Amino acid sequence: MTGDVGTVYLVGSGPGDPELLTVKARRLLEEADLVMHDKLPGEDIIELVPAEARVDVGKRAHGDRTPQSEINRRLVERAREGKTVVRLKGGDPTVFARGGEEMAYLADHDVPFEVVPGVTSATGGPAVAGIPLTHREFASSVTVVTGHEDPTKAESAVDWEALAATGGTIVVLMGVTRLPEYTRALIDAGMDPDTPAALVERATWDGQQVATGTVETIVDARDLVGIEPPAVTVIGEVAGVREDVLEWLGGYE
Repeated sequence: MTGDVGTVYLVGSGPGDPELLTVKARRLLEEADLVMHDKLPGEDIIELVPAEARVDVGKRAHGDRTPQSEINRRLVERAREGKTVVRLKGGDPTVFARGGEEMAYLADHDVPFEVVPGVTSATGGPAVAGIPLTHREFASSVTVVTGHEDPTKAESAVDWEALAATGGTIVVLMGVTRLPEYTRALIDAGMDPDTPAALVERATWDGQQVATGTVETIVDARDLVGIEPPAVTVIGEVAGVREDVLEWLGGYE
């Protein structure tokens, strides 16, 4: 189907600071007929969108959410009305953000789309806190996993034993609540309990907080600082670099 069908743009908003939006993302937010967003981009970015073009498809009161199936349906419906539609996501639209599902659905329904990458919190969060994910002395590989899953679950898609053995840097997204379970799983799998670890909450937002420690102590550090979602967990020797650069770290501390 072609003709008057509009285009859907799957846009990443980055970690939260509007200045980290790509030039293309900002232009699309200002020009789109409709911007379907959730809460992760933050009010500073959402307010860049004309009020009449905003459609909130994020979490509602009492924990209600707009089902992904409903979001998919509405993307197709609005595009078939000839509208230019932005599906605005935090971070990058293809990193734990359902972007792949939405691309497939749009393609199945003959709706043209374009992905506009954003700075994923998996890299941006640690970076602004002074934590490089790779370092010639400490890590030459990075693994990004979801922290939503219970590490003790028999069918978990995340192999924590393999991660403990692989080395390099582990980045856990959406992993604040289950931090005790997966740090214990890593230690039980043989990871040195003294391996540096850090949590970066609300990276680039007002109120950014960082907790540092080791795999063994990071849960206590989380509780002491009061880290809450959204936050990124970094596990590996690179997490210790922050202490060496903190005095000179500008911008987001």
